[in-house]
Amino acid sequence: MTIPLYQADAFTDRLFAGNPAAVCILEEELPDALLLSIARENNLSETAYLRRGEDTWNLRWFTPGGEVNLCGHATLASGHIILTELETDRDRVDFSTVSGPLGVSRDGGGYRLDLPSWPGREVPAREEWGAALGIEPRAVRRTDRDIYCLLDSEEEVRAAAPDFRALARIELDGVRIDGAGIGAIGGDGDTVSRYFAPALGIDEDPVTGSAHSTWVPWLAELTGRREQTCRQLSARGGTMRAELRGERVQLIAGAVTYLRGSIELG
Repeated sequence: MTIPLYQADAFTDRLFAGNPAAVCILEEELPDALLLSIARENNLSETAYLRRGEDTWNLRWFTPGGEVNLCGHATLASGHIILTELETDRDRVDFSTVSGPLGVSRDGGGYRLDLPSWPGREVPAREEWGAALGIEPRAVRRTDRDIYCLLDSEEEVRAAAPDFRALARIELDGVRIDGAGIGAIGGDGDTVSRYFAPALGIDEDPVTGSAHSTWVPWLAELTGRREQTCRQLSARGGTMRAELRGERVQLIAGAVTYLRGSIELG
């Protein structure tokens, strides 16, 4: 069996920045164990699996640590690959996922990624969370899979030094969390953040689209700004424009193709 494989850097307009994702094109559904093995072999923060449906593409996401229910950068990378390699006459691609319908459309020289809004709910900060993240949170919100800690300044976000082993052990209601984000309102009034998911094999994610499903509505509540510029302060770094539209978060950014190839399964 041969599986077409692409790799693209998302949330950037140049190579070697943003967040790389593998995009695999499937002719049929494959066993989850095989999908996980491929993701581990790719050794990227995310591998996206695409399979054509009647009107949409079916999309799943696997980290080296397992399947996740939403990934923004791999969805953006998937849209980029479809619109530049597979269906170049189209301006939009729609995806069917476990988190509902998602979409990627052309927007100027980049793309507009449509995600759900997950504002989460406020919860009391726990001492072990701050210790694991190396921070003192001002406020904490949780979603079904993550915790997000609001800090007082961009400098605190940059300076945080998490204990990844301790972070990988954090649980909510007896269930291991996928990851934890830290963020603040930057000096320019927009969003700065970082995201960690050691339990999924990703100590620090370069640029995390799905985290902005929470940051954008939360910080819109605090600042009244429904349009934001969002910067993720990882080593690779990435920037996106964000718009809160009702129950949806739209992220506007670029993507570039790095690799075209194939996986050979004996």
